[in-house]
Amino acid sequence: MYLPSFNLENKLAVITGAGRGIGRALAIGYAEAGADVVLLSRTEADLLEAADKVKALGRKAYPIVTDITDKASMNQAFEQIKDNNLSVDILINNAGMNIRSKAFDVTEEEWETIMNTNLKSAFFMSQLAGEMMKQQGSGGRIINISSVAGQTALRTGVVYAQTKAAMIQMTKVLAFEWGQHNIAVNSIGPWYFETPLTEKILSDEKYVADILAVTPLKRIGQLPELVGPAVFLGSDAASYITGQTLFVDGGMTIQGF
Repeated sequence: MYLPSFNLENKLAVITGAGRGIGRALAIGYAEAGADVVLLSRTEADLLEAADKVKALGRKAYPIVTDITDKASMNQAFEQIKDNNLSVDILINNAGMNIRSKAFDVTEEEWETIMNTNLKSAFFMSQLAGEMMKQQGSGGRIINISSVAGQTALRTGVVYAQTKAAMIQMTKVLAFEWGQHNIAVNSIGPWYFETPLTEKILSDEKYVADILAVTPLKRIGQLPELVGPAVFLGSDAASYITGQTLFVDGGMTIQGF
């Protein structure tokens, strides 16, 4: 048999920023692929709504209110996971944010907020999940949601770009270090998708025209087009892939912006 399985049945995925946007789409998409889901976010109402969507698909959902910028809160989330006797198979570090300040205008508070949300969270969540995967003995998958901003200079904020470039490099180093434990670490680099994070900027017709001018497919991405690659990287179909960044960008990174 040469066609590997894309099915995620009997897998448990932990997804940060799961209450809305990309994280919510990933949680629902993973449930559709057969996975049970631990949903992490700071906003309980969003979490419970997303968890209901997962349950409606016949999968188990474990919503846990978590501040992913705070190490103690992350620790508590994993204690709850252990208290439920769950084994973590997949971690998706999706939580992220941006403040679109020019470099001369960035404040220390802005720098710390973006760094903690995008990068600190991804590293310590990976550390916690990776340790569980190592102890379980069965390995696992870690998927970091980076950005084309991690490779190509954009007009979207220098600090955001720093975090996403660091995430891509972190992906490589963790893959190199944890491969011996059968833990595969990859990242996905999206271009523009319609989410609450991009809603305001995508309302600017001039800016959208500029985006489409450097996007060979000439359109904004739709969330299901991001879910597919994430399911692939979490499945057995990607069992020999690690340390890679898959750009889901309509071809943008072959040109620049």
